[in-house]
Amino acid sequence: MILSPSILAADFGILAEQVREAESAGAEWLHLDVMDGHFVPNISFAMPVIKSLRKYTKMFFDVHLMIENPEKYIKAFAEAGADGITVHAEAAKDMPECIRLIRENGCIPAIAINPDTPADAVMPYLNDVEMVLCMTVFPGYGGQEYISDVEEKISSLRAAAGPDLHIEVDGGIYDYNVDRPLAAGADVIVAGTAIFNGDIAGSVKRILR
Repeated sequence: MILSPSILAADFGILAEQVREAESAGAEWLHLDVMDGHFVPNISFAMPVIKSLRKYTKMFFDVHLMIENPEKYIKAFAEAGADGITVHAEAAKDMPECIRLIRENGCIPAIAINPDTPADAVMPYLNDVEMVLCMTVFPGYGGQEYISDVEEKISSLRAAAGPDLHIEVDGGIYDYNVDRPLAAGADVIVAGTAIFNGDIAGSVKRILR
């Protein structure tokens, strides 16, 4: 299991400090939610924040592009410090080209699907990417409730891909329900509100228990 805390729930006034605290407690990845106000009804941050944060940690930067036309920005996010780049099946007009660009720019490619998008949307690409992100909430805002119906999709993807593909889940995950997606076959857990809640180190350790 890999924990990828989402900075969307962090205090941006002391962002580097909070990220280092999560890293020291055992989090290996850092989830960076990029939202454009078009693909999802919210706006977050972009390359300057990622580039600034890169100086303070060696964590794997798990960049989740919730944006339209992601192929236009892949190179810029790679140059800002991304290690892995995830694009949405619902947003990418040419998924093979997105995957090619992500690899060409030295990053690990992944595909995300929303709760109501079937697993079939990513099945043709399972041999071309390193990870599939199954959203367990509808993207755009933190603090939503976990959608348990996604577990069936996680299980289908795990059965189809075998043990080598990372399956990431994002949305509504806490220490009390993290076992559910893990049991279904997920191995990368994104948590935001559950981590950046005042007791960062304790929250990381409770999820990684």
